[in-house]
Amino acid sequence: MTIKLYDLDSHLRRFEARVLSCESSGDRWRVLLDQTAFFPEGGGQAADPGTLGGAEVLDVQEEPEGIAHYLDNPLTAGETVIGEIHWPVRFRRMQNHSGEHILSGLAHRLYGYENVGFHLGEDVVTIDLSGELTWPQLLELERLANEAVWKNVPIRAEYPDPEVLKDLEYRSKLELTENVRIVTVEGYDVCACCAPHVSFTGEIGAIKILDMMRHRGGVRFTVICGTDAQRDYAKRSEQVKTLSNLLSVPRDDVVQAVEKLKAEKEQLERTVAQRDQKLCDMRLRNLRQTEGNLCIVDEFENPIAMRELVNAGMALCGGVCAAFSGDDQNGYRYIIGSKTVDLRSEAKFINAALKGKGGGQPTMIQGSCTASRAEIEAYFMEKNKE
Repeated sequence: MTIKLYDLDSHLRRFEARVLSCESSGDRWRVLLDQTAFFPEGGGQAADPGTLGGAEVLDVQEEPEGIAHYLDNPLTAGETVIGEIHWPVRFRRMQNHSGEHILSGLAHRLYGYENVGFHLGEDVVTIDLSGELTWPQLLELERLANEAVWKNVPIRAEYPDPEVLKDLEYRSKLELTENVRIVTVEGYDVCACCAPHVSFTGEIGAIKILDMMRHRGGVRFTVICGTDAQRDYAKRSEQVKTLSNLLSVPRDDVVQAVEKLKAEKEQLERTVAQRDQKLCDMRLRNLRQTEGNLCIVDEFENPIAMRELVNAGMALCGGVCAAFSGDDQNGYRYIIGSKTVDLRSEAKFINAALKGKGGGQPTMIQGSCTASRAEIEAYFMEKNKE
């Protein structure tokens, strides 16, 4: 079996190992070593990236024969090679995984909830708890978790003697009986876990809960720690700075300024809606009964008003009532209705004449066209002569 160097020293970045075997595995090479610092995929965490003897490590899996390293190039059995962990990725995962243990340990201690789901993604961590928590409760968890970071307490990983293990209270998703690796965050959590962790909570740097949702009778929340939290803060700080400059207000007043802008926008929308309604009423009053077609080309801000006009026009004309909105440069949207013409059949002729596309029901069609206003009006005027 492969000696797990990451169990002995989670901060080991470079190591020597002897190649026990190397065999082809599809388009990759499967390599077993006598020892490794590469953590294999497991416990909600992806395998460590890095290089081995100059070859790229594409995946690492724990298999019956030992820890298998899948490489992009072969190595020679019996040779001694240098392995190098991609440290920024490993350390980021250690920060986030250790932060998750603190949060899950606090949730268990304060509320009796179990961690029933954990995923350490490329950008964030998600944690599923067996019971529901409110947002203020999660923020209190976050505060207590960051207190643990500031205290810089030790984190230990060890394999307790079976006699000690049977009396030890620890969190675990599985029933474990042998070779149980226990990770202890002093004063905060005791949990069975196979992954590398930081040695002291201070290395985590910061723990931030981003959002939450109800999930399968419990709660799922999203977390970032350490370097992820720092990058997130830098991004959000820059966004607030940009908003501050755009709104010409101090950073602390951005929220109030946005709320004021939102209120002004809503008032403007109400004013526009009232204007649109008056305009729609005026258009309706200007409609005249005819045995032929009605064609209205205008700027319709509201598609509902456009449809209402067509519905009213259908009752007044013997042919079709056509409403067009747009301009010659950008083209036109149209709604055409009729009580006497089968528009589903007529649509192909209308679209061909107006360089358009669209369709719908026998009584009403919708679409767009690139014909000019003059061409649109001339088409329906010519149809009136038929």
